[in-house]
Amino acid sequence: METGISTLQDSRIIALDTMVFIYHLENHPVYQRATSKILRSIELGEKQGVTSTITLLELLVKPMQMENQAIVENYTFSLTTFPNLKLCELSTEIAINAAELRAKYRISTPDAIQIATAIIEESDHFITNDQSLTRIDEISIIPLDQL
Repeated sequence: METGISTLQDSRIIALDTMVFIYHLENHPVYQRATSKILRSIELGEKQGVTSTITLLELLVKPMQMENQAIVENYTFSLTTFPNLKLCELSTEIAINAAELRAKYRISTPDAIQIATAIIEESDHFITNDQSLTRIDEISIIPLDQL
């Protein structure tokens, strides 16, 4: 557990999976503390944050299903204006890297895009809650449970 914390403190760019935002927005009882620390360090400029536009897509599904336009607008605004967070669009380079990751690890397309984005943006770590992604060798994967 200490490894994840100390490793994250030494990083300069951290990539975030969608679940970091979902847990934070939903005040998850187990992960709220960790997500708050991560997002606060990005907001203050202690770290540079990176995520894919896949995060925005995944964040908006539930509010759209509920037909709650206010939450859709709030989430969109929050994610697109969050200080020191780079929201990366899918590029050809990311798509090719994601395809390589999918072929090698047989992971989902959204996960492959998120991780490829992290790699292309030279992130030190990818923070997720998906334990199955820890087998990926191309970037340091840190599960929220380790923070």
